[in-house]
Amino acid sequence: MSTDVKSPPKGSLLVMALAATAYALAQTAVVPAMTGMAKALHTSSANVTWVLTGYLVAAAILTPVMGRLGDMFGKRRMLLIALLLFGGGAVVAAVVGNVWLVVAARVLQGAGGGIFPLCYGIISDDFPPHRRPGALGLISAIVGIGAGAGLLLGGLLIDHTSYHWIFWSGAIMAALAALGVRTLPAGDNHVAGKVDYIGAALLAVGVTAPLIALTKTAAWGWTDARVLGLIAAGLVVLALFGLFEQRVREPLVDMAVLGRPVVIATNVATLLAGFAMFGAFVLIPQIAETPKSSGYGFGMDATKAGLLLLPACLLMLLAGGVSGRLSMKFGGKVPLALGVLIAAVGLALLAVQHGSVTTIVIYSVVVFAGIGLALAAMPNLIVDAVPPSMTGQATGVNALIRSLGSSIGSQVAATLLAGSVAAKTLLPTDRAFTEAFTIGAVASVVAGAAALLIPRAGAGQAEPVRDAATLTAVPSGD
Repeated sequence: MSTDVKSPPKGSLLVMALAATAYALAQTAVVPAMTGMAKALHTSSANVTWVLTGYLVAAAILTPVMGRLGDMFGKRRMLLIALLLFGGGAVVAAVVGNVWLVVAARVLQGAGGGIFPLCYGIISDDFPPHRRPGALGLISAIVGIGAGAGLLLGGLLIDHTSYHWIFWSGAIMAALAALGVRTLPAGDNHVAGKVDYIGAALLAVGVTAPLIALTKTAAWGWTDARVLGLIAAGLVVLALFGLFEQRVREPLVDMAVLGRPVVIATNVATLLAGFAMFGAFVLIPQIAETPKSSGYGFGMDATKAGLLLLPACLLMLLAGGVSGRLSMKFGGKVPLALGVLIAAVGLALLAVQHGSVTTIVIYSVVVFAGIGLALAAMPNLIVDAVPPSMTGQATGVNALIRSLGSSIGSQVAATLLAGSVAAKTLLPTDRAFTEAFTIGAVASVVAGAAALLIPRAGAGQAEPVRDAATLTAVPSGD
């Protein structure tokens, strides 16, 4: 990685933060609107869930693809394309009146998943060394902040306007960010190559099948043959994807780089941290919106439930900055391990006591402060472990793994709650929340163990294993 001191144009980080926020908000803003959307679109609740599922699946697939294309054709150029696709999809979703057209628009929005690896790559290429950890930490922290803020935004909009404004707000932010993209550094770390279409198709099938299975576990059950079959089929295709990528000359994902110990351990910790984070995002609003007659719920509306997470999301932003400073001083391993272990403490406390607004707010602050430290450290570890020409694909895969962890965490939490619903009240039991928080705490502890196994800094600085001819730099075309 280059150590030349560079001065990116003023406002560069703000433009990237706005782009990242637009995508992060869109992850969860539709969740409070699902019931209202089903009524407005004259469709079933099962159909409208594809508005969320289609987005998550498309983003999971397109994130590493957009990262690889950024390495090949220029990260600034691909960031603009990602924003235009995301914003265009938002406009379509806002104006159409058919649920399947909305789902198609959300699939188009999934290209926004490439925003994160592209931003990481721009920062890695063009920010001076002393600014990189903090900048990477800020963009990464927005993942969690946006997810929490998305619940609040969605609740506010659905309570006071209509679901259409959830999409219009995303389109406006994407448009503003797109206008600022030309101010970003053009970069010169391009690599010659061809698009690995076969690898992209294998990755798409391998990721889509398990994700669809996960979204159906609440309805079908974890032991249903369809769920197990889709997961097994996806894993088989992903194994074929890995074998294919090792043999193709210009792969979508360089398996030799992903196989570095730093990258493996970081990705394992990322999967588990995503699991714990989104499990909490599901559980806390659920407790808040459950009627008081349950004995544990607060009977809040969607807006108030979202406000419960606001202090935690704000502290997550601060934790991202702290993580950057710790990364500069001690390396990314320290804030990653410290963060997931702090999150484990918060989740354990929530498992023991979640019966009042005060305890929920305080303990969620602990959880998300820890998650903020961890999320901000992950891209720093990945960027430091791979060559500059591969930051897009490596951070894209890391973002994909975080999304998978988030999907698994959300569905495990939802399945536990659904499986405990009492016949008389039709509400989940308090014990189910305790079990779900406990599982999240255990996942965070295991993530901490994975973080402690990350080799010392510098182990991943070697140049890529592949033939230099496949990584020949080409002039910038931005």
